Amino acid sequence: MSQKDNESLQIQEINNLKPVHFADLIRAAQLISDPAKGVSGIYTEIDWKDFGIPDDVAPNLKALGQEYQYSSPHVPIEEIWSKLTPKTRTWFIQNKNELWRFEEAFPALDED
Repeated sequence: MSQKDNESLQIQEINNLKPVHFADLIRAAQLISDPAKGVSGIYTEIDWKDFGIPDDVAPNLKALGQEYQYSSPHVPIEEIWSKLTPKTRTWFIQNKNELWRFEEAFPALDED
C-alpha cells in the first residue's frame, strides 16, 4: 500500500468519512463558488449562513470550488483534505451527510 493510499484510509477511518462525502463536498464547493453554474449574465448573491455555512468556512469552500470548477468531483481525498482549513474540516465532518442537499437547492439551470 502506498503512502497516499495509507493517508487516504487514515483520513477516512479517523473521521468516519467516505469517498462519496468528498465528492459531495467538491460538488457543493463548485456551487458555492458559482451558484449560477457558469450561466453568463446571472449573478446570485447568497448568504451562505442561511445554508448552515459559517462565514469563516465559506471562503475556503469557495476557493476549493474555484480550483476544481471544471473537475470531476472524484478528487483524491488527501488532496482535498490538505486544502481544508481546520474550521472547514470540522464543519465538513459535522455536515458530511447533508452536502448532497446543495445540488437540490441549486438545480441545473438547463433542466426542464
